[in-house]
Parts: sequence; structure tokens; C-alpha cells
Amino acid sequence: MGVKRFDVGSWLDSPLSRRRLDLSQFAKERADVAEICARVAADGDAALREYGERFDGWAPRESETFEIPKGDLVVAANRLPSADRAALEFAAQRIRDFHLKQVPPATSRSPGLKLVTRPVRRAGVYAPGGRASYPSTVLMTAIPARVAGVSEVILATPPRADGSVPAAILAAAYIAGVDAVYRVGGAQAIAALAYGTNTIPRVDVVAGPGNIYVTLAKKEVFGAVGVDGIAGPTEVMVIADAGARADFVAADLAAQLEHDPLAWAVLVTDSPALADRVEEELRSLIGGLERAQIINAATCCLIVAEDMEQAINLANDFAPEHLLIVAENAGWLATQVENAGAVFVGAYATVPLGDYAAGPNHTLPTFGAARFASPLGVYSFLKHSSVLSLNRGDLEMLRDACLRLAAMEGLSAHAHAIEVRLE
Repeated sequence: MGVKRFDVGSWLDSPLSRRRLDLSQFAKERADVAEICARVAADGDAALREYGERFDGWAPRESETFEIPKGDLVVAANRLPSADRAALEFAAQRIRDFHLKQVPPATSRSPGLKLVTRPVRRAGVYAPGGRASYPSTVLMTAIPARVAGVSEVILATPPRADGSVPAAILAAAYIAGVDAVYRVGGAQAIAALAYGTNTIPRVDVVAGPGNIYVTLAKKEVFGAVGVDGIAGPTEVMVIADAGARADFVAADLAAQLEHDPLAWAVLVTDSPALADRVEEELRSLIGGLERAQIINAATCCLIVAEDMEQAINLANDFAPEHLLIVAENAGWLATQVENAGAVFVGAYATVPLGDYAAGPNHTLPTFGAARFASPLGVYSFLKHSSVLSLNRGDLEMLRDACLRLAAMEGLSAHAHAIEVRLE
């Protein structure tokens, strides 16, 4: 694989250090997605059938539906190997427990003012297919919505060519409390959730990861519906000192790279010797992995910093999706992190634990978005309204400042609406 080596100076000079999500390079895909979304908005199920045949190799007949019978979710959960179901239920409980900590008070008050927090009424979650199926994503998207109090949670996921959906996906949907599962994938699924069709209800928020077409579709429909974020390929940054085990570090780099040929893995260390050992371990490890071809196509960078403080500064600038810190003073270094989607501290806090069952959400901001964005959470499915209750005394107290501001902005009708109440 093409591992790229840098010192700090050459890293900062490299465009790789300044990577940000740039969708302008996908002009053709953007045009295709815009057409797909417009067709689904106009033609609904007929467009979904056409795109299902074209992209997934399956679409329901006129007499059939995209929805999987709800009883099939129960059957899938009951037929799943007991160890697999136990793993899903264990992960679901930990995810639920973590996200319960995010639930805010329903109402906060100050004199004359209430801030009311309510869940959206209906949420749509998306679980990708293709290279693999991701029951963990079903748990990570649906459970926070349920914890938030969303009344209806529906799942869209691509079908196989025979119209079936992996049993693990259906079982996860059952365990997470999903109300309905629809066999539709890609940009057309996002459009269907955003606009609604005769058979798929329109949602208020769409959440969940996907390929470039899903990402572009979320960008296209934003405004008609809320979205959890616009994500790029997955990434990990590892900060490690000379005492870190090279095989541990290499394993975490490879684990992230196997997701996608566009994935990133970056090691920052103050030890040139560790960088050498990690590169050796990585090359040795990849040869025995099933997804070696994907890993070899992805981006892997090794950076030698002067010290751990400089390494943390590089991480804060890079704002990685996943940040793993393996160092003697890892706990203190973690307190210096300002920008990261999820932080993993210590040699045994491997990132895949967070992907599955540790509890925090694995749907995270990527490509530098951790500078301003947060992981998917309960708050992704909540909205806030202010409720203002004022009497005449309050109006008199606010009068002068509001009239002055109305005059500054030239909005005389605003001023009149205030003054008429005091005549």
C-alpha cells in the first residue's frame, strides 16, 4: 500500500493536511442526484420502482409494496443465531443508556419566557448496503430517535436483487423499535423520505451514513427536511508515543481503512522508530485481511512530530472523525483535544468498540466537520420553541429599546404594533 511519510513541516505544506469535504468534484453525480430527487418528488413510487430496477436490481410489482411486513422483523430477530441476537441486544442497551444521558429538560423557564423542547414527529433513518450490511448503524440511528421521543421511526435500506434484506438488519430494526422498514436505497431513498410518496411517509429528519449519492441527496433535500449532516469518507487519527505497541496502532489504522477505498488513516507520533514499526506491521497485517484491496486503495499517512503537544495541535487542526490517543499521559492529552468527533483514550480503547457496543454514537462528523459539528445524538431529533407570555408592565419595560431598534431599521409598522397597545 502507498503509505505517505511526513515530518510536521512537509505535512503542513501538503494539501492532505488541509483536506475538507469538497463535493464540487462530483459534478456528474450531483446532476444525477438532482434529477433523481426531482423525479421522486414528482412521480413518487413510480420513480422508486424505476430506480430500484436500475440500481438495486429489484422493485416491487404494482400489487406489492416497498415495505417489509412488520412480522418479518420479529421472525428475523427470533431466527437470528442466539449469540448474534445477544450481541445486538447488548449493544442496543449500551447505546440506549449512553443516549439517555443526552435527554434535556422538556421546558426551561425564566420570567415571562419558556423554552420548550420537543421531538420531531417522524424520523427517517438510513442503513447502507452494498459492500456490507450494517446492523450497528440501525441501532445507532434509530435508538437516539426513540430516546428523543420521536413518535414514528422508519428505516430505508437497499434490498438484495431478490428483494430481501439481511436478517441482521431486520433484527436490529426490531430491537431498536423501528416502526417500518422500506426496501429502497441510494439517493432515491433519501428523496422518498424527504418528500414522501403514496407508500412511504414524509419524515421531518433524515439520519444515517451512505455513499456519495446518499451524501449528495441529503445535501439536495436539506431544507425540505432536516439532515444529521453531510459526511465524507470515514477516517481515524492515532496519536501515539514511543511506548505504544506498533501492532495495536497498525490494527486500528487497518480497521478504519477497510471501510472504503476513500477512507483515511493518519498516525502522528513523536517517535520515528514507532512510525517505522507501524508501517512494517501494517504491511504485514494487510496481506492477510479479506478487504486488503480496499485498504490498499485508501489513504494512509504517518507523521513524525517533535512532541505530543505538537501532535495534539495537529489533531485539533485536522479535526478527525475518530481520534485514538495511545501514550503514557493519554488521559491528560485527551483534555487538550478541541476538535474530534469521538475520542478514544488508551491502548485498549480501540475504535471498533465505539463502532459497535461501547455506547457513544458512531455516526460522526468527518473531513474536518468536527470543528463545528457533533455526533448523531438525541439532540439531532429535537427542536426548540420559545413561548413568550408578557403583560402590560413587561411591554412598557421593553418599549423604548424596541421602538429605537424599529426606528433604526425603518420598520414603522413594527413600532406601531408596540405603541398602539399603550395608547
